[in-house]
Amino acid sequence: MHATSTVHAADGAAPTSVPPISDSKTFSRAFADIKTGFAARELWGHLGWQDIKQRYRRSVIGPFWITISQGVIALGLGLLYSQLFGMPIETFLPYLSTGFIIWGFISGCLSEGMETFISNEGLIKQLPAPLSVYVLRTVWRQTLMLVHNLIVYVIVIAIFFSALNHDYSLNTGNCNPGFSGICHPGIGWYSLTAIPGFFMLALNAGWVTLLLGIISTRYRDIPQVINSLIQLLFYMTPIVWPIDQLLAGGARAATSWALPFVHGNPLFHFIQIVRAPLIGQEVSINSWYVVLGITVVGWVLALVAMRNYRSRVSYWV
Repeated sequence: MHATSTVHAADGAAPTSVPPISDSKTFSRAFADIKTGFAARELWGHLGWQDIKQRYRRSVIGPFWITISQGVIALGLGLLYSQLFGMPIETFLPYLSTGFIIWGFISGCLSEGMETFISNEGLIKQLPAPLSVYVLRTVWRQTLMLVHNLIVYVIVIAIFFSALNHDYSLNTGNCNPGFSGICHPGIGWYSLTAIPGFFMLALNAGWVTLLLGIISTRYRDIPQVINSLIQLLFYMTPIVWPIDQLLAGGARAATSWALPFVHGNPLFHFIQIVRAPLIGQEVSINSWYVVLGITVVGWVLALVAMRNYRSRVSYWV
């Protein structure tokens, strides 16, 4: 809406019109876009599922190739790194496979989130839909892929459940009397806290996709920079290598100086709030504080970007 006012000059001079004030750059319009986007769940839900079906069109087993690929990678690296690190396969493989599944969701939201508006150029120019629809489409697609990959988690846990349903050590397997390392409580009702953990992960995926999508639409070199950093972040985050080895009783306790860098890595905390409960480990309250803080700051930045540049995205794509 535009508001136009007229100012009457003194001494009978002609009235002066004040330029119209646009409300397109307001937080109310940004919130309205997100609210309308959530209401259109049938649209982004259908588009996200069609993306999966289109990717594996004419395939015999379809989307389950996602599961097979994830399972092969987890099994191969689990067998290799369990020997390199000298860790029992029955505790290390669940740790590795669960970390890979969650990392796949995070990296997918990062890499595909940057292309959210660019890849939907045709729809943005032809379909009068909120921008948040395309953000939700990307996050929903990655969620569907994660659900397929959870089949690998279920199979691995079913095989090694007897090693994880009681106190255990990731380094040695058993928590014997006098053991000086980290002893995890094992899988139990506490594992259900992975559900709110994933909710927080998906909530952050929303602002990351929205913010990076807007920035990458304006500056097309950003996706190349982020993609080059994703691989580095993978190796810097405890996914393949376990943080337990850096703690007391671990094989690499001498390198405990690296722990502050690990705890300073936000991705570690996002992975930990989901992975730890799933494999019977406790989540530090500090991880929740970090995740909550990043959630608030991230959404504030995303809403500011949405307020200022929402109307320009259709011209940038």
